[in-house]
Amino acid sequence: MKTVKVNFKNEEGLVLAARLEMPVDQRPTAFAIFAHCFTCTKNLMAVTNISRALTSKGIAVLRFDFTGLGESEGDFADTNFSGNVSDLVCASAFLAENYQAPKIIIGHSLGGAAVLMAASMLESIEAIVTIGAPSDPPHVKHLFQNSIEEIEETGIAKVSIGGRPFTIKKQFIDDLEKNDLADTIKGLRRPLLVFHSPQDEIVDIKNAEKIYVAAHHPKSYISLDGADHLLSNKADANYVGEVIASWATRYVTLAMQEDDLETDHQVVVRNEKENGLFTEIMANGHYLTADEPKDVGGTDLAGTPYDLLVAALGACTAMTLRLYADHKKIALDEVKVHLTREKRHAEHAEQLDEASKIEVIDRHLELMGDLTQAQRDRMVEIANKCPVHKTLTKGLEVNTSLL
Repeated sequence: MKTVKVNFKNEEGLVLAARLEMPVDQRPTAFAIFAHCFTCTKNLMAVTNISRALTSKGIAVLRFDFTGLGESEGDFADTNFSGNVSDLVCASAFLAENYQAPKIIIGHSLGGAAVLMAASMLESIEAIVTIGAPSDPPHVKHLFQNSIEEIEETGIAKVSIGGRPFTIKKQFIDDLEKNDLADTIKGLRRPLLVFHSPQDEIVDIKNAEKIYVAAHHPKSYISLDGADHLLSNKADANYVGEVIASWATRYVTLAMQEDDLETDHQVVVRNEKENGLFTEIMANGHYLTADEPKDVGGTDLAGTPYDLLVAALGACTAMTLRLYADHKKIALDEVKVHLTREKRHAEHAEQLDEASKIEVIDRHLELMGDLTQAQRDRMVEIANKCPVHKTLTKGLEVNTSLL
């Protein structure tokens, strides 16, 4: 995927910092907006991991810092829940003007409550996702419960949230109280996916029940058993992203690729100027990609052509050994083929300069199962009979012409 630094202005003209995660082919099937949790930022690992999991499935994601947080302009003390909702509306307008109107809106924790409100104002949104969201915005007050009295009396207080200092003003609390989320959810009538962990210690799972009950079908609930509120485990965040992508295919109008790779040959490869060395491959209907490391001018978003060549030998070797083992009833449970390619001087070479080096691939077989030593030795012989091995070692003619 490709991460693009962007920014847009909120309703008051303050600049909000954002990152746009784009699929590797730069052709997203849809755009989504991600709203981070209360006092968090766009760079929270869960936000990044979920966004990139979605991007790997072709969905572009705009993640940004709410006003007064992270790299965005503004004073957090002057912000409130309604301001968060407004920021989301501005984010949607930015995408609509510069890319494509968002079809999916995702919110984590209080950001989840904000997307439920914002979705009611955004006609382009076709699917809504909440993750560990409160069913009522005032729920967030428990994070600074010990300072509520001071805020009510003096209008302001310094509080500690997640070990970080923040200033909360009375206007923030007053704004929370005036937002009726239940009625908003009832009026959405758009596909809703609710994620929540039974072990969430910040936002009780009963909140998920209230959101789910208030919503009309189609609605879905997924329990994130074992996950914490911030989805600190990368596997949990990746799971959420992958599930959202799959779920969205049922409810979101995904853009079809207008210029899919097509050919009358077995393989077609495309490289476009704006993508640098990043290259797309269509091999007998299967989409692959190739790239080069950053130190040689690539973006390191995929394996190199040589990686693919060596991988082809490894894959062919593993398949050949599997076919042989099954045919001979050999108890081969698993095979791993470890390969390394490098240039070396040929044995007994008279010259030891760079030009005299030859390409060498070292292939090591890791065989798991109840095999005798004789069977293991035979597997080495069979590996040398794999079709790709023969092609590489017997010589290959390449004919090039123009279309």
